[in-house]
Amino acid sequence: MTYSGASSRTLSGEISEEAAGREYTLKGWVMHFRDHGGLIFIDLRDYSGIIQVVFDENEKNESFKSAKKLKNEYVISVTGVVRRRPAGTENSNLKTGNLEILAASVSILNTCETLPFQIDEETDVNELTRLKYRYLDLRSKRLRENIIFRSDFAHAVRDFLGKKGFYDIETPFLTKSTPEGSRDFLVPSRLNQGHFYALPQSPQLFKQILMVSGFERYYQIVRCFRDEDLRADRQPEFTQLDMEMSFVEMKDVIRLSEELFESIFKKVLGAELATPFRVLDYDEAMNTYGSDKPDTRFNLLIANLSDIFKDSSMNLFRDTLSKGGVIKSICLPGGYDIVSRKDIDELLAVVKDFGGKGLAWTKVSRDGSLEGGISKFINAGEKNSLLTKTGGKPGDIIFFQADSNKTSNNVLGRLRLYLAKKYNLIPGEKLDMLWVVNFPLFEYSEEEKRIVSVHHPFTAPAMNDLKYLETEPLSVKSESYDLVLNGEEIGGGSLRIHDASLQERIFKILSISPEDAKVKFGFLLDALSFGAPPHGGIAFGIDRILMLLRNEHSIRDVIAFPKTQKAYCPLSEAPSGVTEAQLKELGIRLIKKD
Repeated sequence: MTYSGASSRTLSGEISEEAAGREYTLKGWVMHFRDHGGLIFIDLRDYSGIIQVVFDENEKNESFKSAKKLKNEYVISVTGVVRRRPAGTENSNLKTGNLEILAASVSILNTCETLPFQIDEETDVNELTRLKYRYLDLRSKRLRENIIFRSDFAHAVRDFLGKKGFYDIETPFLTKSTPEGSRDFLVPSRLNQGHFYALPQSPQLFKQILMVSGFERYYQIVRCFRDEDLRADRQPEFTQLDMEMSFVEMKDVIRLSEELFESIFKKVLGAELATPFRVLDYDEAMNTYGSDKPDTRFNLLIANLSDIFKDSSMNLFRDTLSKGGVIKSICLPGGYDIVSRKDIDELLAVVKDFGGKGLAWTKVSRDGSLEGGISKFINAGEKNSLLTKTGGKPGDIIFFQADSNKTSNNVLGRLRLYLAKKYNLIPGEKLDMLWVVNFPLFEYSEEEKRIVSVHHPFTAPAMNDLKYLETEPLSVKSESYDLVLNGEEIGGGSLRIHDASLQERIFKILSISPEDAKVKFGFLLDALSFGAPPHGGIAFGIDRILMLLRNEHSIRDVIAFPKTQKAYCPLSEAPSGVTEAQLKELGIRLIKKD
């Protein structure tokens, strides 16, 4: 048997001005139903777009009578002639807004139960309800466009990387549990009872293996899994663009990444992206913005005032400096008028939530003098230096932190974001991309009481710092780089360690014994001893990028089937229980918690 001839269906988005006077059959959903007496109007929606259909009581057919039975979200097939809308009734918001279909016949292909919420209306619907009926939520214009944008984004990525000589290679989902910073999702093995697979937090080990295998340029749009507490920009399963390259330096990875985003913005957003991006050293980012993912769309820069207040009459400042701490500040322009005493009291509570012990402040009055807060402890010389260093002007308010450098940066970094959002200092239409480079290789974990990796144990140290590995490990920088968009980290990577002996030195500093290293990373260590090339890569969080580009507040609104903050899917009701027989087959017995 063979089939031939044209399709019996035309898509709404395919109807153009040239179609006027022709008859077409369209199929889709009734989006809106309006009964105007002798005329019934519906908006017919399919995946390509929307077009208005008119049922006229005066037409010599049964379509008007049949249309009386229609309701929102009924699935129908309608045949009719395309015509131009009467002057003054056009809809400029629709691609087909100058046209309509005069129906000759209509068939109901399926009905629809009473909707739990109205589609395409910005009503205050409980998110659990939206997620339970996700198939309805996805019919809405906003979510539908988000998912289409996601698809276009992925196509643009693949097109660019394919032309750059990258291979799209899949890596295993059922792999070995290795320490990568978060809890693994474990999967019991029926064929190897007592043993477990882990779902990958990233393809890190396998993409390095691919470099040893000689593929040189790998990428993958890959699902990753982390069993961690969730928030608006986290999901237990998420998608990242993973890239790895052999024989590259940091500048090569950065340049290619910029070209990638330049291409994506042009294809998907129709926008020009200015390159190269700004590059910030990690120390500069922390000391100027209080964050390793700084939002640089607004100022409120952190200033170090320690030299100004070294002889301060204020006990807190002197004591802090004598203990090796710092005095730092941010200046809020126009704060004199907009920040009340009540606001300052509220800010004190906010700062304590950020880990600060308090919040000192002073206002710059109209005549340039200081008033309020700690102004009485600041002499004329200190005042002049303070205003010069902070850029303070009449009408501003200056906030101070006296603490360790780390705490002061953290508190003021979070405070500058809080103030910027509270007083609308962030230009919403601006897209600001920058690199943060030269992260520390290690940091000390108070919780674990040992040195740990800032990124992961395969990150290459800066070659100039190799001599300090064993003697001053916390001073060693890494060959790492993060890409930041509007104050959100959207990607991170590094050059990797490709020398087995250097990897052993790193493990020793991390208190990972040779035996533990063999158990956890044995297959990678073996591979490094068989002609591993220098290599490096980067991974981009696609969900987070899409959330920012679509101006959404949650990555759940750019994912087709997301989970709640408790990692629960209201649609499928996962996770769910399993039978005793299934557990027995796996050799597992559940223990009830008290």
